[in-house]
Amino acid sequence: MNWMSFFESKESINYSFGKGINAQIADDEEELFNLSSKEFENKNILKAYEYFFRSLENYNSENVTNENILLEIGSDELLFTLYQGSAKVTGKITKKTFYAEVIIIKKSVANVALKRYILERNYQLTYANYFSDDKYIKIKLFHDNSTMSPQKIFFPIRELALNSDFDKEHIKSEFSEIKLEEIKHLSTLDDEELQIKYNYLKIWIEEIETKVATLPSNDNAGMQSFLYLDFLFKVDYLLVPKFTINQKLAKKIREYFSSESTTIEAKNEEIREYVTQLKELSYENFCKNFYSAKYTFNQVDKSSYDDISNFINDSLSKIKWYKTNRYPQIIPTIYSYISFHSLYNYGMNTVLQDLFALLVKIQNPAYFSALGYKIYFNKEDETFNKRTISAHIDTIIKNNQEKYPALETFSDELNFTGFNEFSNSYYTQLQNLNFEDI
Repeated sequence: MNWMSFFESKESINYSFGKGINAQIADDEEELFNLSSKEFENKNILKAYEYFFRSLENYNSENVTNENILLEIGSDELLFTLYQGSAKVTGKITKKTFYAEVIIIKKSVANVALKRYILERNYQLTYANYFSDDKYIKIKLFHDNSTMSPQKIFFPIRELALNSDFDKEHIKSEFSEIKLEEIKHLSTLDDEELQIKYNYLKIWIEEIETKVATLPSNDNAGMQSFLYLDFLFKVDYLLVPKFTINQKLAKKIREYFSSESTTIEAKNEEIREYVTQLKELSYENFCKNFYSAKYTFNQVDKSSYDDISNFINDSLSKIKWYKTNRYPQIIPTIYSYISFHSLYNYGMNTVLQDLFALLVKIQNPAYFSALGYKIYFNKEDETFNKRTISAHIDTIIKNNQEKYPALETFSDELNFTGFNEFSNSYYTQLQNLNFEDI
């Protein structure tokens, strides 16, 4: 890879996509985590927690901290603030104890339905629990530090942060009249970005309605499912909605894959009705579902590479079936669906995350162009910017070869003949990566 290719792979535009933290972890994250473990063993509790929280810090593309974690270190205690979307986690650590909490709402505004929801949620939590003081309803976490380790505190604080964020989002969606507390750290998106998101929501809805209408009249339930699910996953990853849109979208996806007694036709109809609701959504109400925030934890648990590879393989087999049975109109949608489904459902390592993100950028040129990004693929004549695509892939691989020495670039193995050929070759290469570490 020459220097010109390296510089071509850089872009200064930086929007957030998907449910991840949309940031880079510290270069010395693993070292900081190990130092934390050592300090816990030596009973240097406050120093251990300092290393632990430093390992959770994340950074922007310029390697500047996002300040997702703030620390105040004293001789006898450590105060911290950790951000996870709508949740602001604050805590106090002494040599003996760990305490953290998130303020959700004022106690006085909780109605019977919300109290019932909180009671049910409290039983679902493993480490944290709901409680109320004289003024607020909160979620708290308390631990004794006598046998603490970074592994023992990671999952409890992750549960506190993720569930607090989820519940605040849920309350805003289902109990819109109730005001959330401690959300001043959330910032609004600028009108230009919101307008682009709104415009493309309407464009995608029009596209899906047209595609569904032109499907073969017989035995098209499976094709409709791919169209509708691809749309939902696309809205989630590219638009990154919050509050009501996020909650309802996630519910539709969850119900589709969890309800075995419901027919595919009925599931499709459920999603179609929701698409109609989104079509009728005004710009004003649309804008209420977006904000910018800092994140510390990924919402999706880590998945094995085999699980991701197997899903790709199964999906490519479905494409072969549709191709053999002469349904070519659905094949590009399935290639798109594979990327969005994977990013939604699987917790990936940095390499896969970046490679899937690049593929999404290639597959959706109009939307990314509207945001100001380079175009990697021209849909009209099905031509690719081979040099820039190859430079991006080479950079992703090169930046991770220290951790994965057997990892090799695959830009020379891609088929740039057309959209379907390129997507197939890209997914094939994603199945052949070697993540054997040192």
